[in-house]
Amino acid sequence: MASRLRTWSAFGDIKRRPSEYEITTHAMHYSMRKGRDAPYEASPVAPMNMWFSTYRDESPLQADDWEGFRDPDQYTYREYCARQDEKEVVVRELCSEFHDRGHDRELNPAWVNTLRQVFTPARYPLHGMQLMAAYVGQIAPSSYITNAACFEAADYVRAVCVIAYRTRELQIAHPKAGFVDGEQETWQSAKQWQPTRKCIEEALVAYDWSEAFAALNLVFRPTIESVFYKSFSQTASANGDELTSLLLANLSDDNERSARWSSALCRYAIDKDAKNVDVLAHWVSKWSPAADAAAKGIADMLATLPEVKADAKKATAAAKAARNKMLETSGLAGVK
Repeated sequence: MASRLRTWSAFGDIKRRPSEYEITTHAMHYSMRKGRDAPYEASPVAPMNMWFSTYRDESPLQADDWEGFRDPDQYTYREYCARQDEKEVVVRELCSEFHDRGHDRELNPAWVNTLRQVFTPARYPLHGMQLMAAYVGQIAPSSYITNAACFEAADYVRAVCVIAYRTRELQIAHPKAGFVDGEQETWQSAKQWQPTRKCIEEALVAYDWSEAFAALNLVFRPTIESVFYKSFSQTASANGDELTSLLLANLSDDNERSARWSSALCRYAIDKDAKNVDVLAHWVSKWSPAADAAAKGIADMLATLPEVKADAKKATAAAKAARNKMLETSGLAGVK
């Protein structure tokens, strides 16, 4: 007679105690229960059920067991908060130290204008990407994917908060420069920001969960954020703004963790079904031109500085290289 499963039976006969990460993450989606007629306890044609059925269950990206995916970092909520708290301590200490030096008052006026045109308006696109990450988390077919995406959304909240804090500090130091009150107009009207605005606003209505995931994590994040976090950080340092450079480096660390789980999810999907290569490649090809245009717009802004300019061609080439590296580690080498 087969032995009766006891503790942790949801994992099957694994012959080990699940990790804290697995215990707090595994199979938490009520709407993914087996034998269901619809995701939620309502009519199958109720709008919510039709939404999840269409954009999650019937997504072209399929796997027989999404619960088998694991985030390489295996973060729990407790571990995530502890890690991010350490980073926020660094941010607070940096801001305090540079404030005591009178850093903002000593910035070159031309660079202050660059911060006003490029740095402080970035809270708008980052908020848009946060909404995309939150949507992926909401509609993903596994709680392992949901947790990773929700932590990513929280990363964006942190980035927006850091930039908002700096925006207020810069307004105090330069009250006539247009900080705080002018960024929305810049985001909505400045020519170089419009490709970024266009691609993010259009991606916010990419309702299929796999398309939203691919657009954000395989295309936008490595491409756009290469220019913003890497090229802008280098340009800031070259123009004597070490605080902006250090803050961007601090925030960039979150991108590396996101890249790890995104690549792992792609490889998992491809291992489950080789047809998923074509699905992911389709989404990447669809959104890459928009991301390239966005990266070029940001790079062009950094190339018009009166002091130490960024090389727009090098910045956009680096952005494409960052995306290609992401695709290569995701099992999608050669996808354009």
